[in-house]
Amino acid sequence: MLDRIDPGHPAWPAVGEATAVLSGRSVAVLTGAGISTDSGIPDYRGPDSPPRTPMTYQQFVGDPDRRRHYWARNHVGWRHVHRTRPNPGHLAISRMEADGVAVGVITQNVDTLHDAAGSRNVIDLHGRYDRVICLSCGRVVPREHVAARLTALNPDFADEVADAEIAPDADAVIEATAHFRVADCEVCGGILKPDIVYFGENVPKPRVEAAYALVDSAGALLVAGSSLTVMSGLRFVRHAHKTGRPVIIVNRGLTRGDDLATVKVDAGCSPVLTVLASVLTGSAVAR
Repeated sequence: MLDRIDPGHPAWPAVGEATAVLSGRSVAVLTGAGISTDSGIPDYRGPDSPPRTPMTYQQFVGDPDRRRHYWARNHVGWRHVHRTRPNPGHLAISRMEADGVAVGVITQNVDTLHDAAGSRNVIDLHGRYDRVICLSCGRVVPREHVAARLTALNPDFADEVADAEIAPDADAVIEATAHFRVADCEVCGGILKPDIVYFGENVPKPRVEAAYALVDSAGALLVAGSSLTVMSGLRFVRHAHKTGRPVIIVNRGLTRGDDLATVKVDAGCSPVLTVLASVLTGSAVAR
């Protein structure tokens, strides 16, 4: 059950402060894994998250055994993420965009739940789990198509695996994958990789520039569900602060950007964003 944010909640005063700061301003939204936890996708760095060691780009490309293990895990995890649905936090942001309060969303997530919630201006900073790219010829295909090929190559594999733990990047932890068969590009035989940015891989420059432009087009930055541990998200908080834009952070636990925040709300995204959307929508917004 989602926490209720009401006058008796410890975070209520901060919610009021955040509402006052954002009132009359257009808002760029930056989201992280914490916004999707209420959809059943655990985050990497939340207060209760177990330690994780994500695969790097160099490991994926350079080690066939690691790549096979990754695809086996992903084949299970993808089925879970594919079934997830937007939660009230995603819907609140979509509502703010539809009402002209939010100018758009920069998301560090790859789960596409902002799109499913109805948000139209979404920058997928780290890519999307529902696409796969060939590292040789650049061909992009739907993840669903690759899932069908992997199922044909590995009948009943996903149904047989019981020791799977779902992770934020459509991944899952599986112990035995040595027999798993990987699908290569149907056109050139090259290595297929989910169209997401791995650790050790850079976010494409045009995508970063578009995200900066989105922040610059707004009067404030709202961060929801991100610990801001990695620079790919923190840089936009630093940029907003440097350019005089208020920064509101909604996140359970500490973040790397807390010292730059105008207001920090230490609470869950769904209830807080629902309150913010209810208060801010319908009011005049100043660019």
